[in-house]
Amino acid sequence: MSWLPMLCLTALPHLGGLYGGYITRKQVKTWYPTLNKPPWRPPNSALPIVWTTLYTGIECQTTYSARYGSYLVWKECGGFTEDAVAPLGLYALQLALNWAWTPIFFGAHKLKMALIKIVMLTGAVGATMAPWYPVNRTTSLLLTPYLAWLCLAISLNYCIWRENPDEDGKEE
Repeated sequence: MSWLPMLCLTALPHLGGLYGGYITRKQVKTWYPTLNKPPWRPPNSALPIVWTTLYTGIECQTTYSARYGSYLVWKECGGFTEDAVAPLGLYALQLALNWAWTPIFFGAHKLKMALIKIVMLTGAVGATMAPWYPVNRTTSLLLTPYLAWLCLAISLNYCIWRENPDEDGKEE
């Protein structure tokens, strides 16, 4: 087993999560409380726990306790080969869209653009699952909780966008 690719592919999702946490930290205390939010939203304290668990779950491969999802796809496709282009390319796309959402929502306060990005992200996660399934079924299925969370996040983002005008007082 090659430890460097496993460690790099496992740590990768957490890098964007750390950056997103940095952006979110101040906004959760200042801007976010000023928004009208639906009463069913998860408490702020749950979000870091959920995202850390999901980022790890994106990578975690339960049948092989020391190995992880994107690493297994990389390994089983023979590294960065032609066979790995679709499964790892879609994985990279969903990861980039995931990382883009937080700076758009919490950093730029662009609620409509964040909604568009999270819808695209949800589609990209579903698209990632398709080529992962024949390579490693368990790894593909481990993306299911992430997909479910994104559906909830779309609903929440939509409700917040609908109930909050942009800074000029006009709907975005």
